[in-house]
Amino acid sequence: MTGELIFLGTGTSMGVPTLGCECAVCTSVDPKDKRLRPSILIRWKDDAAVRGNERSVLIDTGPDFRAQALAVGLRHLDAVFYTHSHADHILGFDDLRPISFEWYRGAEAIPLYATDETRQTLEHVFAYTLSPRATYTNRARVRIETVVEHNAVHGVDFLPVPVMHGDLPITGYRFGKTAYLTDVSSIPENSFKLLTNLDVLILSALRHKPHPNHLTLNQALEWAERIGARQTWFTHIAHELGHEATNKTLPLGVKLAHDGLRVEIELGCA
Repeated sequence: MTGELIFLGTGTSMGVPTLGCECAVCTSVDPKDKRLRPSILIRWKDDAAVRGNERSVLIDTGPDFRAQALAVGLRHLDAVFYTHSHADHILGFDDLRPISFEWYRGAEAIPLYATDETRQTLEHVFAYTLSPRATYTNRARVRIETVVEHNAVHGVDFLPVPVMHGDLPITGYRFGKTAYLTDVSSIPENSFKLLTNLDVLILSALRHKPHPNHLTLNQALEWAERIGARQTWFTHIAHELGHEATNKTLPLGVKLAHDGLRVEIELGCA
């Protein structure tokens, strides 16, 4: 079964342009140098789907989620998967409200898949929605599900891939022959077993200068070579890397992604 992956955002936690910066990338007129906070949308069709036979799964609801959803005409979500609890990955949570209200989805709540660490942060920050005592009338109709080894969403299996973000264990995801690993500083040895036979690898590559919590471009290239996907797209890109100039230096099959990029992918069946 084939589907489509859309890069909703490919920037860092500060986005690009970065506030107060007048560097060449932040002032670039190339639209591919404009980067919202990192997120992807996976879409596929099946016979049972509603709204034009289309399923939609989102990974992370960052601060730019509303603008990202409007840009792709998002009207329906079957699930949201969270990588971790940092602000640039969760702060758009409240914008799930209009596509989760009962007048649209009936009694069904959108499942949010999260680790215990991310669940605790979501329940704290968004207690007005997620607390058992919440009385906010217009709260999002969602429910949190614990990420397990296999997470099936309408026939597609989403497998968690443990990675490290500095000292924080976070979650990447594999679905079919595609893997999404953002905010990565290192990949545990056991996780490489989950990254074999990939057509598409999406991996964060922050900048050239070392960072304690993120891969540099050269480090990301080393991991990409080891994993050996047919196509690797880099994301979570800081303003030190210009899109066109950087892509000219990358090997065949490896490129910087950009906001709005659409890639056809092969989805595994649950």
